[in-house]
Formats: sequence, C-alpha cells, structure tokens
Amino acid sequence: MKIKLAEGRRIRVLVVDDSVVIRRLVSDALGEDPEIEVVGSAANGSIALQRIPQLNPDVLTLDVEMPVMDGLQTLTALRPAYPNMVVIMFSTLTQRGASATMDALTRGANDYVTKASNVGSLDRSMEALRDDLLPKIKQFFLRPGGDRAAAQRVSPAAAPASAPAARTNQIAATAFKPIPGPKRAIALGVSTGGPTALADIFPLFPKDLRVPILMVQHMPPMFTKLLADRLTQISKIKVFEAQEGMPVEAGSAYLAPGDYHLTVRRKGTQVVCALNQGPPENSCRPAVDVLFRSVADVYGGSVVSAILTGMGQDGLRGVEVLKPIGSYVIAQDEPSSVVWGMPGAIARAGLADSVVPLPRVVPEILKHLG
Repeated sequence: MKIKLAEGRRIRVLVVDDSVVIRRLVSDALGEDPEIEVVGSAANGSIALQRIPQLNPDVLTLDVEMPVMDGLQTLTALRPAYPNMVVIMFSTLTQRGASATMDALTRGANDYVTKASNVGSLDRSMEALRDDLLPKIKQFFLRPGGDRAAAQRVSPAAAPASAPAARTNQIAATAFKPIPGPKRAIALGVSTGGPTALADIFPLFPKDLRVPILMVQHMPPMFTKLLADRLTQISKIKVFEAQEGMPVEAGSAYLAPGDYHLTVRRKGTQVVCALNQGPPENSCRPAVDVLFRSVADVYGGSVVSAILTGMGQDGLRGVEVLKPIGSYVIAQDEPSSVVWGMPGAIARAGLADSVVPLPRVVPEILKHLG
C-alpha cells in the first residue's frame, strides 16, 4: 500500500549506519534528489530510536550490522511503535549479511539494498546508490496525480514502451480464454515483498502437487539459495535454487539463482533447468519475462501463471506470450501487495483472469490446475 504525500512534501529519510563514510555517501546521494529530504543520521539503532520522535522520518535506511544495537534489534523495537514507517535494509553481499537481511524481511523490513563493493570512484558509488536506493524508497509513496505519475517518477523501466503497450491492448481486446484440461506447470514472478509473500503461500501447496513450480524472485546471489532453503523448511514440497541441467519434476519448486536468468528446455523426454547470464530485462537478472517465454516454449499454454507483489512491470511481456496460447493468469490484488507494480501492470492491461488477495493465490492456482 502506497503512502500518500501532500503536494510539495518531500520524503523524509533518516540514515542509520555505523560507518561515517556510508552515512555521508547515502546522505549526499539522497540529498541530490529534489523529492527527498535527509533529516538526520545515526551511528546505531539505539541512537536512531531516540531521534525518530524528534525528526519524524518517513523512511529509515538501516544497516544490518552495527554495534550497540544492530539492524534486526532496531527493526524489532521499531515496528510496534511505527508499523507504517518504511524501512530499507543495507546488507553486505556475504552469507551472514544475506541471512540477516532475510530475517529482517520476515520481521517487517520493506525492502533492502546491497552495499556496493569495489565500485571504484566516489562518483560510481553515488551512481550505484541513486540507481538502486532511490527507486526502492520512492516505490512506497504516492504523490498527487495518481499511481501512474508516481510510477513514472520512481523508475523509467516501470512505464511500458509504446509498442508493447499497444500489443497488450490488442491482446486484452481479443479476450483469450484459458485452454481447458490439466495444466503441466506453475510459473510465478515476484519482487518487492516477495520473500514474505512466498513464505505465506508456500505452506499451502500440497505435498502431492502433481506439477512443478518455476519462479523468479528478484534477488542477488546467496540470497536466492537462502530463500529456497527457508521455503523448503516451511513447505510440504522441496524448493531448489535451480542449477544448470537440473531435472524439473512434479511436486518441486525451482527458484532462479541470483544474477542468472532461469529458462527450461527439453532434453529427451525430460524438462531441465537452463541458466544464462544474458542481458538484464526490465533492469533485472533474473527476469520473469525470460522465464515465462521459456515456459511458453516448453509447456505451451498448459500453465497457471501468477504475478505477485513487486516494483516495475517485469512479467508483463511474458504474460503477453502465455495468455494468447491459453495460460490461466493470476495477479495479486493491490491491498495485499507491498507494491502493486508488477501485478498492477497485468491487471491494468486486462491480462489477468483473476485478481485475488495473497491468501487466495494458491487456492486459485490449485483450482485451475485442471
């Protein structure tokens, strides 16, 4: 759910990090944006909690690893008093950092960014922060003029290009119907808010699920392996971080690894996973569109596809391929989405056969497996 801002009001940010260099870097990068106001900084969570009532921030950028009170402890103390404050975690690309970030997401953090390492000059560090952090802050806010205007300000990639938009309208107008009969796979795409959403829905899949699940969650390396392991722990089915050549079997789920596109291909009578590091699509690798096109090539329209919470429109062009050949398409509804970018793009294009709240996603999938 987006937070509405009054006309002319800037987004107030409190930067929390034990590194003086990082605090200055983040403050300078955010301060250059006219829609952001950095209202202060803090060297640890304890100081941040003391300053929140005085500074009244809309957003906390919160380092995972800090002395005195770390990011997880701060988040746990923060949420009861400030349930609607946007919290963006800062994580290192390490096993420890990834694990702590996953914990933070389950405890109520809204999103995360990874600290750039070996990016070289200060200018490049600033550019990396602007490209990654600014869209992740702005995605949670709605300015006068509506969601479409806000989405365009958040990220240029979130706005459909003219040609794909025209193609989508044409597809929607022809009202393709799902093909009857049993489905052979489930295809999922998700981004912002995804780890928590997947943790909510995966326990609902039955242990005798007779089709495989193929999915993309926008995450960097290490994070995807941790997510797959955690989903396996709470589910009745096994969830794998996909590997090159791994057989795709019914009753299992396959998650695209960070920094690799996941596709599927036929190998004799089997379907197997295939990975590549082709160009990012929608600024993403892995990308939902890449997986969905591949799924269409292998399974045709005998697929139930679902787009869940996430920023941007990744998945729209993949659904444009799956929908005309008979896939049943589900979009998560806006109230239950952390960000209604990806599912909203599907719904607005008229490509969703059903738009449902998160708790209804799995029942809807199972209903239409045939």
